[in-house]
Amino acid sequence: MNRIRVIDAGYVSPLDSMAIFHAIAENMQADDDPVVTLVNPTHPFVSVGLHQDVQQEVDLEYCQQHDLSVIRRDVGGGAVYLNRDQMFFHFVYPYRKAPIRVEAIYSHFMAPVLATYQALGVPAVFRPVNDIHVNGRKIGGTGSARINNATVMVGSFMFDFDMDTMAQCLKVSSEKFRDKLRQGMQDYMTTLTRELGQAPDREKVKGLFLDAIQTHLGLQPESSEMTATEMATLVSVQDQLGDPGWTLQQGRRLVASGVKIAAGTYLLEGVHKARGGLVRSRMLTRDGILEDVEFSGDFTVLPSDGVEQLAVRLRGAVLPASSESDAARLQDHIAREMTALGLDIPGVEAQDFLSSMMQGMHHE
Repeated sequence: MNRIRVIDAGYVSPLDSMAIFHAIAENMQADDDPVVTLVNPTHPFVSVGLHQDVQQEVDLEYCQQHDLSVIRRDVGGGAVYLNRDQMFFHFVYPYRKAPIRVEAIYSHFMAPVLATYQALGVPAVFRPVNDIHVNGRKIGGTGSARINNATVMVGSFMFDFDMDTMAQCLKVSSEKFRDKLRQGMQDYMTTLTRELGQAPDREKVKGLFLDAIQTHLGLQPESSEMTATEMATLVSVQDQLGDPGWTLQQGRRLVASGVKIAAGTYLLEGVHKARGGLVRSRMLTRDGILEDVEFSGDFTVLPSDGVEQLAVRLRGAVLPASSESDAARLQDHIAREMTALGLDIPGVEAQDFLSSMMQGMHHE
């Protein structure tokens, strides 16, 4: 039986809880053994997805006032509040040894996760695209990415969850909406503590998880440490993930470009909820032509720079005026470019990008 390296870093800083798996992925080679890492952050923080616009999604003022660092990961998905009550796992596989399609990645790596919950007496099931549910409530989400030559799938075992602080961390339109958000999490999320009456022992969960990996993935777990090369890369990854320029990158380019709003020129923003997540578009338009566009959201996409490439290819597109045929032509254009780029975005289609753009255009 082939082996999988198990790197249990224990309780580490928020930055290291993100940086460790990134560093391993950066060094992954085609013939390397796969790796699974386990970490718990020592302090709470907010993790944002690769394609999110931080200023739009996170209440940065609240986070600063409460000493909550905000760290952008190189994996898709949404903004989430994380703390020591969550044990995070990160599967890092050589690209050719893992499933290719995103949905296949989730179903493949979800098997030992579900088996672990079930061994604890929690009837967890997989709910596509990438969630884990228990009796209709979400107990965990996952994310996937391609980093260099590695396929990465990340998730957590949610021992407990601070829903009140999560609601405070997100940027919302009003306090009334925040109250609804808080109540929605109470109604539709759950934790191991809620399901079992008390938090299970970390070592017990770890042992069940490693047993399930051996059973469902056919790999022999072996305790391991980071190599000297991985440790050296960890330093550079810490610098990258800790750089405010990296964290705040989405949504800055158009504003910083120096183009001012003038007659016939608009900076527009639209939001659309697709099956696979929120799609936000920010557009610079001039006389009905798409001068520039940025896409962000909590979706998952491979390759990781796919939506940036799509945005570049859509520059110069003629925007729909009023007819359905105009909108259909733009949707076809988006679909062709997505196909040409080989984009893999579960639950997000050309229609969803178009709907996001149209929503912004309808609010000039």
